[in-house]
Amino acid sequence: MGHAQKLFDEIPLKNTHIWTILISGFVRAGSSEMVFNLFREMQAKGACPNQYTLSSVFKCCSFDNNLQFGKGVHAWMLRHGVDVDVVLGNSALDVYLKCNAFQYAERLFELMDERDVVSWNIMIGAYLRVGDVEKSLDMFRNFPCKDVVSWNTIVDGLMQCGYERRALEQLHCMVGYGTEFSDVTFSIALILASSLSLVELGRQLHGMVLKRGFHTDGFTKSSLIEMYCKCGRIDKASIILRDVPLDFRRKGNVGVTSKETKAGIVSWGSMVSGYVWNGKYEDGLKAFRSMVRELVVVDIRTVTTVISACANVGILDFGRHIHAYFQKIGHRVDAYVGSSLIDMYSKCGSLDDAWMIFRQINEPNIILWTSMISGCSLQGQGRQAISLFEELLNQGIRPNEVTFVGVLNACSHAGLLDEGCRYYRMMKDAYCIHPGVEHCTSMVDLYGRAGCLTETKNFIFENGLSHLTSVWKSFLSSCRLHKNVKMGKWVSDMLLRVAPSDPGAYVLLSNMCASNHSWDEAARVRSLMHQRGVKKQPGQSWIQLKDQIHTFVMGDRSHHQHKEIYSYLDPLIGRLKEIGYSPDAKLVMQDVEEEQGEVLVSHHSEKLAVVFGIINTANRLPIRIIKNLRICTDCHNFIKCVSQLLDREIIVRDIHRFHHFKHGSCSCEDYW
Repeated sequence: MGHAQKLFDEIPLKNTHIWTILISGFVRAGSSEMVFNLFREMQAKGACPNQYTLSSVFKCCSFDNNLQFGKGVHAWMLRHGVDVDVVLGNSALDVYLKCNAFQYAERLFELMDERDVVSWNIMIGAYLRVGDVEKSLDMFRNFPCKDVVSWNTIVDGLMQCGYERRALEQLHCMVGYGTEFSDVTFSIALILASSLSLVELGRQLHGMVLKRGFHTDGFTKSSLIEMYCKCGRIDKASIILRDVPLDFRRKGNVGVTSKETKAGIVSWGSMVSGYVWNGKYEDGLKAFRSMVRELVVVDIRTVTTVISACANVGILDFGRHIHAYFQKIGHRVDAYVGSSLIDMYSKCGSLDDAWMIFRQINEPNIILWTSMISGCSLQGQGRQAISLFEELLNQGIRPNEVTFVGVLNACSHAGLLDEGCRYYRMMKDAYCIHPGVEHCTSMVDLYGRAGCLTETKNFIFENGLSHLTSVWKSFLSSCRLHKNVKMGKWVSDMLLRVAPSDPGAYVLLSNMCASNHSWDEAARVRSLMHQRGVKKQPGQSWIQLKDQIHTFVMGDRSHHQHKEIYSYLDPLIGRLKEIGYSPDAKLVMQDVEEEQGEVLVSHHSEKLAVVFGIINTANRLPIRIIKNLRICTDCHNFIKCVSQLLDREIIVRDIHRFHHFKHGSCSCEDYW
């Protein structure tokens, strides 16, 4: 714009047209201050703004949210008798609505001699933007000439406001009204079908897409892929993706310009996300590798989805590769991506990396603080999480309900009863946050772990929590921890009454029975499970080696190294017994001979994963394992002894927390 300004200054006699060209240029450049100065200057030098000038200045006021200047321009028009046609009227409307000056906008709308479709759509869209659903619907009903854009606005707006069912009603009305769907309509409708998990509606829309020839549109394809993925039909999504080739590549610094290229990237990103949504993490990572291998420009949403997959599977090395790749393609790690990275590093057992991300970001927001607090909590660093929370409060940042979940979990894992009770009261009294299920479960866990079983029982009933499975599970674990058989039996009866189909409830109860050698009671639990058709979730452990994830189940013989694993495991147990390890056969869910019980517990999935890690990794490297269930007492003792005997660091993430085993001890201090 510097050259344009220089040429402008050299023109001796400047008419309105010349002034308008320069003003429009600065509007496009986003230089609002120059636009406002030039508008004042042209009037001072005798040039009269025309409709094009005024429209450009209004556009700048909208971009800049400058209500005062917009009102001034409108007042100037009225003083000078400028004919406010529909284009200028819409421009002024847009300014008032973007600045949330609804009184001015409503008055202007009423006084406009002529209103077109744009006028109505601007008003309806603005009401939806601020969540005034009833007013937007009322205005939409009075709209005399609804077009496809109007229908798209109301359906999409209702959906964005969280009124998916009402959006669906309007979509049906649109069909009844006889309005033809556009490509945008199909995209909106498919998103609506996916958000409501209405696969049948999605199929009908897919048929309409094919019938009307929109199946070649890239963005419609990506919407179809996302719909089928969110409805759990990965197979259907994969079929559509076959028509989206991976031949759109990055070329230098050209960037992504083609509509089809952008749509292709979105489609492949949706497929990656779909795999992750459906728990198919490895497939999602494979699809992502294909995108990177073909030099596809990967968007931020896809990157954060893959980071989430790494967090869920617990594959640290691949997560680090994603982090490096993200920076390599020129993206800055902001608070949004940073919180995903902190979550990933925390869940992969590398708290140092999480701290590095947290410290790199200037002025972290509450999401970032919460991610770091939750990460410390997950790693069993309760004191560190509390220190971070206190620092957050000292900086005047307001914690939200998720922040308090992290803090209360930290207190629970560290056994900090007094601190947990104080933060629970603070959450309710100082921040007016109503306790949710996770907050209450943390408090039940906190009381129970401290051995305050009567207080636990009172807390459950005083807060109306007796219908929640999670609180009874936590309570039963506490009864087992403190060997209170009488209370445990009562709690187990309550748990089975609330959750008769939850396999975890039966496993908890059977473990307590086994610990006390109550084999008849354990048999009753197994019989009850069988009668009710409840199947125990199989325990699985997995470990990453290079780019491959190796999964194990109890007594696994399917792994290609199973002979090496068992050949190493049995002598290892013998060596461990010499330093004090004793297999806990009580944990077997049946009354078997002690020796047979030892064999069964010795082949638990986490033991097989640990031995696989020992065989295949260098001594100086930590062994990282993920377990889909709670680690049992015997495996916990086994891994402690292994870390002592072999001087290896072993990190296990179970369903509740992390266990860092080193020199014969665990970070949880045998309190989990």
